[in-house]
Amino acid sequence: MKKLVKNGRIFTESEDYLADLLIEDEKIVSIGARLHDADAEIIDAAGCYVLPGAVDVHTHMDLDVGISRAVDDFYDGTVAAACGGTTSIVDHMAFGPAGVPLHYQFEVYKKLAEGKAVIDYGFHGTAQHVDADILAELETMAADGIPSVKAYLTYGFKLNDADVLQILQKMKEIGGITAFHCENHDIVEYLKQKHKSEGKTSAVWHAKSRPNLAEAEAVQRVLKLARMAGDAPVYIVHLSCKESLEAVREARRQGQKQIFVETCPQYLLLTEECYTREDGLKYIMSPPLRTKEDCDALWKGLAKGEIQAVATDHCPFHYAKEKQMGKDDFTACPNGAPGVEERLILLYSEGVAKGRLTMHRLVETLCTSPSRIYGLYPQKGALLPGADADLVILNPDASGVLTHSQMHGAVDYTAYEGMKIQGEIRLVMQRGNVIAKDGRFTREKGAGRFIHRTPHTNV
Repeated sequence: MKKLVKNGRIFTESEDYLADLLIEDEKIVSIGARLHDADAEIIDAAGCYVLPGAVDVHTHMDLDVGISRAVDDFYDGTVAAACGGTTSIVDHMAFGPAGVPLHYQFEVYKKLAEGKAVIDYGFHGTAQHVDADILAELETMAADGIPSVKAYLTYGFKLNDADVLQILQKMKEIGGITAFHCENHDIVEYLKQKHKSEGKTSAVWHAKSRPNLAEAEAVQRVLKLARMAGDAPVYIVHLSCKESLEAVREARRQGQKQIFVETCPQYLLLTEECYTREDGLKYIMSPPLRTKEDCDALWKGLAKGEIQAVATDHCPFHYAKEKQMGKDDFTACPNGAPGVEERLILLYSEGVAKGRLTMHRLVETLCTSPSRIYGLYPQKGALLPGADADLVILNPDASGVLTHSQMHGAVDYTAYEGMKIQGEIRLVMQRGNVIAKDGRFTREKGAGRFIHRTPHTNV
């Protein structure tokens, strides 16, 4: 059935205007003033903002980390995403067994998502080792709709500099983009063991073992390798501190163009003081929470366009169960926190409503820019004729308090409990279907589709 969204104030990355949207066959077919169609169902958005469905390009649904598994599978996690205004995700696949090809995990994840995901989804490849076969497979992964790969500079399958350089060269050649988890592995491991040997095992020492400069050094190193590879496209995931942002600025001053930066709400809104709380284990994630000075630097970088995307790194573990593995030793605690449902309303409330961001920057960083970077645009992240009819209707005048009782995922907490919120997500549509309304999920299990993404292009 046709739908006509009327009387809303439409926001894109660059425009702001009053108009109606006509939707048919899952697509936006027309945008204009005083549209009329006698056969269309009317959705009145008077007094509300209409923006593209948000795109989260960094989630970890059903992630197996060896010692435990994320408690949101592709159903629970995408229901939470939908209720929070996110209509598409690109999930980072977990490590597989040692030595497997890239397609091994792709086949695993297709089975995890099919029949469960309620919103549209894609995947990032995960590079565990590098050889001639893997480099050739990067091209076939791109042909299969996965033109991005993630490389870790820490953890068990960390890559060395030679591996990284080869991947960057190959991804540039095929029009792909490489995402990086940047932390100096040796420094982090040394500090973890040092603190443990000194009996410093509470949650706060998780942050102390992963200092700002351990991240910034790795960011700088990756950017120099990308420069060696001829300005190969680089995407820095979950950038968390001012020194890392300065490393990005310096690389751009040196002429690098293909640098894309992501941060997350937790690095904008929470600080390392959370680790001193009784429930500090909730906040063990990597990189860790930083200082208010770092938060302020990231807000400024976001407002100035130095940071291109805000994703979540959504990776939830129950506080009452899995997180308690770290109660006597922070190194035994699974890393990660929830956030896929809270992202959009937090960025509106703490960003737009408080004057830190414009609505245009919110749309750009939550919708349009990640879609462009990762090959979803203009199908996703845009309100344009021909685009998928993914949209959010947001009431800017509503207010409330964010609590776990409002959340729709499987995890037993929100990291933002008790935070006062300005604004409310009234309705969410994907491909012309209402999937969430007034905080209730309204669609069926398995309605999400795999997104065959296109190669990266200059943004």
